[in-house]
Amino acid sequence: MRINTEDFRRQARKSLPRFVFDYIEGAADDGHCLRRNLSDLAAVELTPRILRDTTAVDTSIEVFGRKWALPFGIAPTGLNGLVRPRGDGLLATAAARNGILFALSTASNMRLEDVRAGAPDGMHWMQLYVMHRDMAGQIVERAARSGYEALVLTVDVPVSGNREPDLRNGFRMPFKPTAKLAWDVVTHPRWSMRMLPNGAPDFANLTTAGGDAGSANVQAALLARAMDRSVVWDTLAWLRGLWRGPLLLKGVLHPDDARLALDHGVDGLIVSNHGGRQNDASPSAISALPRVVAAIDGRIPVFMDGGIRRGGDIAKALALGASAAFLGRPALYGLATDGAEGAEAVIKLLAAELLRTMTLLGATSVSALPGALEGASGNFT
Repeated sequence: MRINTEDFRRQARKSLPRFVFDYIEGAADDGHCLRRNLSDLAAVELTPRILRDTTAVDTSIEVFGRKWALPFGIAPTGLNGLVRPRGDGLLATAAARNGILFALSTASNMRLEDVRAGAPDGMHWMQLYVMHRDMAGQIVERAARSGYEALVLTVDVPVSGNREPDLRNGFRMPFKPTAKLAWDVVTHPRWSMRMLPNGAPDFANLTTAGGDAGSANVQAALLARAMDRSVVWDTLAWLRGLWRGPLLLKGVLHPDDARLALDHGVDGLIVSNHGGRQNDASPSAISALPRVVAAIDGRIPVFMDGGIRRGGDIAKALALGASAAFLGRPALYGLATDGAEGAEAVIKLLAAELLRTMTLLGATSVSALPGALEGASGNFT
């Protein structure tokens, strides 16, 4: 029986080869930032209000004119095709079935057009890494043509974090078989049988207009997060010339950067430390959230990811000012366990936990959650 996200995590660990599970779980250096994401969320307190009519509790929100049934979405994660074949499409389907957002990573293993077409009723955002500007420009233009609703520029990867499990496992792109990797694969036959008909996943969106596979150098650059380090604030004008919809920055932790984003016309921010995968000394996302929210002062929406494992964690992020929260690893645990149905089970589990938490707090809408901070000690306010 799987009754919480940790149960799905344990099953994912059994189901996946070690190198795949370690890629999902991996954190920078000693994992302090990852643990802070979890421990700081656990430390946030919410004070219930009693004798309130909670017959009807509304978990919906509106973002950029679109209604979400739940105040959370699925964050952009790369190499989902290693977890399950067509993993990006399966996650998009699970999100669409539950009325929440799915964000597709540049490091996806399905073409962005196919993901969008496979869940036509869903809400889709496109995440962007800039390694080579011509390639990035092609991705932006394709996303616009395909009906993606917002563009998310990830800004916390001028260089890849030091993820030692991947180094120990010899995990790199393009895949180069080793005896260790071969044994890892052979000892996980169910995963291997699913993967065999599809071959090794590649970064499907790193293609030319004619559909040729992206070069080995570009593929390797994406896995290594070898980004264009000349991308600066003024570069946003280039993106604006290509993209007419909402533009968000993902990886914001400092309030001064939030103010600069306002000055440059950014439409939304995602407070994130990349799941603890980049800078091990970074603050937890939940501790940085209130400072960024205060700097923005309600002018644009602020989202948050990092450490969400319970519906109560989502409630805490919303109480501290997030417009919505994003799931990273929990959605992948569900995907590994049972494909789209597993991801959907995780979504429903967190939705039920959130509804229960809101009911216990006496909060009948998402907008009422900040009131639960009153009288609570130890919060980041």
